[in-house]
Amino acid sequence: MRNLLTCCFTTDYQNTHSQGSKETMENPSASNANNSGSERSNGNINNSRDTVTSNILVNHDFSKGLDSWYPNCCEALVVSPEPGRNRVVITNRKEHWHGLEQDITGRVYPDSTYAVSARVGVLGNLQSSAVVIATLKLEFRDSPTRFVFIGKTSVSNEQLETLEGTFSLSTLPDRIVFYLEGPSPGVDLLIESVTISGPNNTRESDVTSTRCICAEDENMILNPRFEDGLNNWSGRGCNIVLHDSMGDGKIMPLSGKYFASATGRTQSWNGIQQEITGRVQRKLAYEVTAIVRIFGNNVTSAGVRATLWVQSPDSHNFKETPRWIGAISNFKNSGLSLTPRADKDWVQLQGKFLLNGSPSKVVVYLEGPPPGTDILLNSLVLKHAEKVPPSSPPVIENANYGINIITNSNLYDGTNGWFPLGNCMLSVGTGSPHILPPMARDSLGPHQPLSGRYILVTNRTQTWMGPAQMITDKLELYLTYQVSAWVRIGSGATGPQNVNVALGVDNQWVNGGQVEVNHDTWHEIGGSFRIEKKPAKVLVYVQGPASGVDFMLAGLQIFPVDRHARFKHLRRQTDKIRKRDVVLKFSGSDSSSLLGTFVKVRQTQNSFPFGSCINRTNIDNEDFVDFFAKHFNWAVFGNELKWYWTEPQQGNVNYRDADDLLNLCKSRNIETRGHCIFWEVEGTVQSWIKALNTNDLKTAVQNRLNSLLTRYKGKFKHYDVNNEMLHGSFYQDHLGKDIRANMFKTANQLDPTATLFVNDYHVEDGCDPRSSPEKYIQHILDLQEQGAPVGGIGIQGHIDSPVGSIVCSAMDKLGILGLPIWYTELDVSSTNEYVRADDLEVMLRETFAHPAVDGIMLWGFWELFMSRDNSHLVNAEGDINEAGKRYLALKQEWMSHAHGHIDEQGQFGFRGFQGTYAVEIVTASKKISKTFVVDKGESTLVVSIDL
Repeated sequence: MRNLLTCCFTTDYQNTHSQGSKETMENPSASNANNSGSERSNGNINNSRDTVTSNILVNHDFSKGLDSWYPNCCEALVVSPEPGRNRVVITNRKEHWHGLEQDITGRVYPDSTYAVSARVGVLGNLQSSAVVIATLKLEFRDSPTRFVFIGKTSVSNEQLETLEGTFSLSTLPDRIVFYLEGPSPGVDLLIESVTISGPNNTRESDVTSTRCICAEDENMILNPRFEDGLNNWSGRGCNIVLHDSMGDGKIMPLSGKYFASATGRTQSWNGIQQEITGRVQRKLAYEVTAIVRIFGNNVTSAGVRATLWVQSPDSHNFKETPRWIGAISNFKNSGLSLTPRADKDWVQLQGKFLLNGSPSKVVVYLEGPPPGTDILLNSLVLKHAEKVPPSSPPVIENANYGINIITNSNLYDGTNGWFPLGNCMLSVGTGSPHILPPMARDSLGPHQPLSGRYILVTNRTQTWMGPAQMITDKLELYLTYQVSAWVRIGSGATGPQNVNVALGVDNQWVNGGQVEVNHDTWHEIGGSFRIEKKPAKVLVYVQGPASGVDFMLAGLQIFPVDRHARFKHLRRQTDKIRKRDVVLKFSGSDSSSLLGTFVKVRQTQNSFPFGSCINRTNIDNEDFVDFFAKHFNWAVFGNELKWYWTEPQQGNVNYRDADDLLNLCKSRNIETRGHCIFWEVEGTVQSWIKALNTNDLKTAVQNRLNSLLTRYKGKFKHYDVNNEMLHGSFYQDHLGKDIRANMFKTANQLDPTATLFVNDYHVEDGCDPRSSPEKYIQHILDLQEQGAPVGGIGIQGHIDSPVGSIVCSAMDKLGILGLPIWYTELDVSSTNEYVRADDLEVMLRETFAHPAVDGIMLWGFWELFMSRDNSHLVNAEGDINEAGKRYLALKQEWMSHAHGHIDEQGQFGFRGFQGTYAVEIVTASKKISKTFVVDKGESTLVVSIDL
């Protein structure tokens, strides 16, 4: 946990990429804000000041590196000329105003004089001295940005001088940034220390909005344990009461003397809250820890959530956004795990959040239980989140790749090693397949035949009954295990049955693979799993068919898979389908003398679509935008195009967030997918839509299509028309089977240029029989038979422990339809970032090497803005983790570079990935540069280059 300097914890810096000319430059004493500028959200300013001075800058001597400082359109590094002395070098400056800055909003008070002192210097090719300037940038919501000159000093090359000046603001703007600038472009700016000294502006009545957070007081929550009663706390739509005990003394504080209750709750969002405006900075990660429980209304289990409510200043209105931080769900007994009951015990709730933008108001609150249930809060801590040290690669001592850990898998020793789970009966029969199932064969290669014996399971009275083995001591942490078997159902079935290879890991169910089985046919079951925490007990068992249904199990294999073993094959496949032979044919007046001339070819962009999910709040973070624009060429919006976002209440249609995202993508030449027009899963449908009768629902669906596709005609390359139709049926249930095909038909009429996709999950991993490749194929064929112009197949790709042969098998099956496949929401998850990187590499290599795949979209990359924990590539505060590094390394691997000499035919040949290239030809008299594009194709591409 880092220690904070004695300063107010307030909204941080927002980088300005183009400062251009300064609109207004004023002297230090001038009034520099108009009447529309707001001072603070809590706004009570005391004009009487102490005489005690303090430095309002954070990390003034750079002892914490560049913490709280930001280079404006340039680069910065911290050096230490001697122990205990730090200096910042600002380099790669392209304009005189490029320099170093810090956001000091909330630390400056009107009508107070502040003294600035900085030790500064310059470094570069100077003919004389240079000038360094201290400046304030003042941003206003409804008027132009203004700049205030503070002071300047003249410095010689490699010498340090003291820059001094003062400023006073009569009225506060919305945002204040202090920065140092001045030297000519190309000259490095040196800074050793900076202070801005002013009066200690805090008074007791202002503590809720301007309280300083010191090293020994890192909690941003005021009165966190209610030692000062209910001061700083309020009810969110309900009452709050202070207690030293409840329930006739049966409920006592877990710690301290008091706790508070949120009572009289009539809505699930009612609870206890505290405003934290001005105490949290943008682009910093914070951790919330609360001790909570519930009381009353005869509720013995409920979820309690910590939520952040953010109000963002806007030129037209205020947008109020609740953001989920963390939750604790409390159950009596789920059958697999027993968690603390919030009606009997205090439980700890934890979560993290990060603010991308500069909000005008921030509130943290607790909510969740049903109306009438009290939320009890013993303490709440909100601190800057401690940075988690990078993971180390897991040490695997006994991998034994390809070795089956199942005892007596071939049943030569009867049922020895097996036992029945429940009171079912196990016996051995013959007549099962002798060959390995295809997915296992792809991983294991040549393998001895199976025995042809199977376990027959009879006398089943529960779905979970079946054959089982204990495998606790046979598993290695962080190894990925592949599961493979043949299964078949026997008598008693009235229709298809699901069969599941399951693991009980300390009584938690882990899915090892599922398949839907029809009578009288052997089916392959395949899946994978990984254990990342040392278990006390691991049980593998086969279950699933309805009670009374017999089933057969043959050749169960569970083996650690060497996922890297496929990479050599995948590289060859990638070279075959993603590269093309290219011949550069040179011509021109000097072509006869070009023999032996040196040629250098460099790929500048791979044209294959690599995209990511983005959200409106992300684009307020310039670091996020920078990474996104550099490393992705496609985008999809997480929520902002979904119907529940654009029309949460009937008739209240708002596309503003989608417009903002689309404008960003257009400005960066990034293509976009439209996700999604409809979502078939009932839980995602707005309540007002559910309340409509059939005719009104038809009208609402048509209005949605007209509104969305007319507004954005030609702007989205793809649309996911009706999301997750294999997992939901709301519109089909209410409007009939034809509605799905009609959605596609109408969308195509309104925007014929867009490719229309189906989109679903668990298609590629073998763990969900509802969305197996076979089911997906039949679903698409059914739509096409009804005339739906299905143009693409979306595989979401939310996958755990991926195994290449399983993923490839699904794509091979879907490929027979001849439609382009896109991975539309790819993410992988592991607590260890090296294992996460391996998972990601498996998925990227498999998909990039498959001829049916035309694009890959990640479902985000930035921590705290992912739908799954431990799936990010970039940590919350901008550090690229191992998974992110692996992604960037693969992107680099899939760029082609070549060099050599022009041959006798005036040509130079190479084989390269599809995309944009730059070629450089160096002759005795000149250097010539040209660009060209390698597009998709199997024949040799001849590029004529006229010199």
